[in-house]
Amino acid sequence: MKVTSAQLIVTSLSNMADWNGGHGSVEDMLDVENKRLSENLATKVSRLKSLAYEIDREAEDQNEYLDGMDSNFLSATGLLSGSVKRFSSMVRSSRDNRRILCYVSVGLVLAFFLLYYLVSRIQR
Repeated sequence: MKVTSAQLIVTSLSNMADWNGGHGSVEDMLDVENKRLSENLATKVSRLKSLAYEIDREAEDQNEYLDGMDSNFLSATGLLSGSVKRFSSMVRSSRDNRRILCYVSVGLVLAFFLLYYLVSRIQR
């Protein structure tokens, strides 16, 4: 035979009422227990409600942040596409621009290795 927790509570409360000599009725004890449990439930519900509001606010903040990142990426894409167009037109132009392009490319590679060397020395 399986006994539920509600049956155990009722049994223990009725035993307590008998033990008290009948001074308190089982209904009064059940009413007090019911009020205590309802207050506990109300506390938990209010805590869950505040958590839901915090989650909502955090989601809105994250959406605003992502929208800002989207516009930043669009502007960066515009800058890069303009740079690629200018670079392509420079490559297709005359021989003098090719020489300048070669010098700039070599300079950038040398600058990269110089910075790499300096950073590696600073970290030691």
